[in-house]
Amino acid sequence: MKNLTDIMKQAQALQSKMADLQAELDGLEVEGTSGGGMVRVVMSGKGHVKRVSIAPDLMKADEREILEDLIVAASADAKTKSERMAADKMKSLTGGLPLPPGFNL
Repeated sequence: MKNLTDIMKQAQALQSKMADLQAELDGLEVEGTSGGGMVRVVMSGKGHVKRVSIAPDLMKADEREILEDLIVAASADAKTKSERMAADKMKSLTGGLPLPPGFNL
């Protein structure tokens, strides 16, 4: 029975650490860029868009579609970086142990 108690304590400690990690990820920021840095998207570590910045040169009416595509590309870049950062943080938290399927941040 002691072994089960130890496992439960470890699970509670991991749950607490994961809650801390969630809060930390929400406070971190990653920046995605496209168009050679002309469009920048800043996201939280959990993938929420916080800011979008667009170079003044792109603010031309006849280039609207290009601007829209660049915003999508910068968002995708930031999202990829956000997911990579979250995975790295999770790996350090779990010591590289594989998580069960569906056990995400």
